[in-house]
Amino acid sequence: MTFDIQEILGFLPHRYPFLLIDRVVEFEPSRRLVAIKNVTINEPFFQGHFPGYPIMPGVLVVEAMAQAGGIIIMSETPDRDKKLVVFTGIERAKFRRPVTPGDQLRIEVDVLAFRSRAGKIEGRAYVDGKLACEATLTCQVVPRVREARPAAEHSAEPVPAATGQAE
Repeated sequence: MTFDIQEILGFLPHRYPFLLIDRVVEFEPSRRLVAIKNVTINEPFFQGHFPGYPIMPGVLVVEAMAQAGGIIIMSETPDRDKKLVVFTGIERAKFRRPVTPGDQLRIEVDVLAFRSRAGKIEGRAYVDGKLACEATLTCQVVPRVREARPAAEHSAEPVPAATGQAE
């Protein structure tokens, strides 16, 4: 089973510039997913990471793996329009080689544990068949609408207004 970008947008709340999955090329519900991220020089993070030597930040490679895992979990969530999958942990992350403009990132995630409200996945990202990054990730399913905090949790001390004067 494969998903194009329109189907991916139905599973993930992420949008440009933070949607890091372009296509799903393999999908085994509750078990495994393989996704593609086409890395281009037009990515906004390349402006500052690093001028003259563009490298995709490793944390964004890990985020792409988390989004791929989120698709697996959201595909099993019946009321996914009311839920979010949030990243709760990273274990054993290793960065093996840089990801640069023109690369096609192949993201493979396997489910290690899955319950209705939490999951654990093993992710690997490859460029040209060579391992670029690997990590074990945990996540949790939460309500999409943030609940209002009770008034007692808000700070009782007022925040002073900025005056523009040096003190």
